[in-house]
Amino acid sequence: MSVAMDRALMALTLEEEEEPFIMPDLPEFTSVEENRLSLMGRILNPDYQRMPGLIITMPRKWGKEGKVRGVALSQERFQFIFQTEHDLLDVLEKGVHTYKEWVIVLERWVENPPDDYLQFIPLWVRISNIPVNYYTTGALTTLGDMVGKVIVVAFDPTKAITQDFVRVQVRFNVAHPLRMARVLNVKGKEVTIHFNYERVQKRCHECQCLNHEKPKCPLMIKKRQDEAQARRQKVMERLPIDVGKLNLEDPLYGVLEETQMGIDPGSGRPKIAKEVLDEMRRYMMADTGEDRAIKVDKLRTTVREAEADPVAQRSVLRLETVPIITRDLNKGKGPVFEYGDKVQKRVEFDLNVNPNKLMAGAFKAFNSYSVTSAPLLLLGSEASDESSVASEQRTPSVSSTVFRAGSLEPGISGTIRRRFAPRRRPPKGVRKANAAISKIKNQEDLEDRREGKQEIGSRKRKKVEQEDGGRSTMKAQCLKAVPNEGQPNPQ
Repeated sequence: MSVAMDRALMALTLEEEEEPFIMPDLPEFTSVEENRLSLMGRILNPDYQRMPGLIITMPRKWGKEGKVRGVALSQERFQFIFQTEHDLLDVLEKGVHTYKEWVIVLERWVENPPDDYLQFIPLWVRISNIPVNYYTTGALTTLGDMVGKVIVVAFDPTKAITQDFVRVQVRFNVAHPLRMARVLNVKGKEVTIHFNYERVQKRCHECQCLNHEKPKCPLMIKKRQDEAQARRQKVMERLPIDVGKLNLEDPLYGVLEETQMGIDPGSGRPKIAKEVLDEMRRYMMADTGEDRAIKVDKLRTTVREAEADPVAQRSVLRLETVPIITRDLNKGKGPVFEYGDKVQKRVEFDLNVNPNKLMAGAFKAFNSYSVTSAPLLLLGSEASDESSVASEQRTPSVSSTVFRAGSLEPGISGTIRRRFAPRRRPPKGVRKANAAISKIKNQEDLEDRREGKQEIGSRKRKKVEQEDGGRSTMKAQCLKAVPNEGQPNPQ
């Protein structure tokens, strides 16, 4: 079987061009009639305009839900099929449409689209700072042609103009950047006119294009590349010239090889620091009583051994700081918020922190984790006592053969149980009730206080006086002041 398949493949000629498949020209194969009521579209910024969201969002944005059906043709092109001509024209007459604040191109479907299909949008432009002598239809048309082909000029010379601009609709090519201003030469004087575009939300603030943001602008990319090249050029200029070559007069000539000198291509730094080279030269020139051959052999051996060890190469040859090695695997993570004392327990029983945890640590871990830590719902002091008794019953027994601090007396059954002091603090429910009662009492006492009333300690002294009519009222006893009547009469 395999031999027959190999012969069949050898008989095929891959270089032969296949004839195109002819689609049948039948009514059930084409959707021309359905496409007559459709709009074709193209998104300009695929990085931010996602096709699934556009197909779902645009009918709701147009107010045509249930009246239009979207079809995603590719990652950039789409189609909206309408049910009526009125809805199609209503959407088309709104002008520029946006999705995710970026412009989308919409045009009516045609059976044989031209080469510039989905390349233009109808855009309204506001032209301001127009010279006073050029408020004419011809001048405004000429100014609008600077942006695109003028379609409509909204200008009536017989009526008052209350705004400082004139609106012009143009057929704008989305491949071109938006012009924000243009300098005119009016009879030898320069005048700057400004353009403002309606319904255009986002664009590149560097080149004013509609298909990308400033960080992805080709001009910004080219600028960053030029700056990086300039920085690299400056670094290369600061490096010593001919660092990989040694002169005949250099004491290290013939001692070190040219491959051991120069710049390391991986790190961009010198293979041997300048200070180390200077020290080697001084050693070769110094009179130490050793033969030159011995000095050369020592230097070659030292450099060769340092080059074999990456750590020694960094510290000895390049004089760089050796990286710090830490055993703390969570170093630099910062504090982690957790409830309770879980963090402290984890640190106590972490083998990285306490690697010498033997039998004593095992007993400690067993005792700590065996005691229940689940909160109990205490409604009173009796429940608190019951919880303490229950906790004593749940505490695991410790063998009498194990020494424990404070365990001098044997228990009834030969084992000693841990006893806990009863909880003296009221439970949370009782504390809340007492706080509410005290708060109400303080409010009542505050309402009873009035100006001029005498207070002794925490008790209030009031006086009941009889008024005319035999009716008694509660009145505060006020302080009496003696009037100032001058000096006493002489006796």
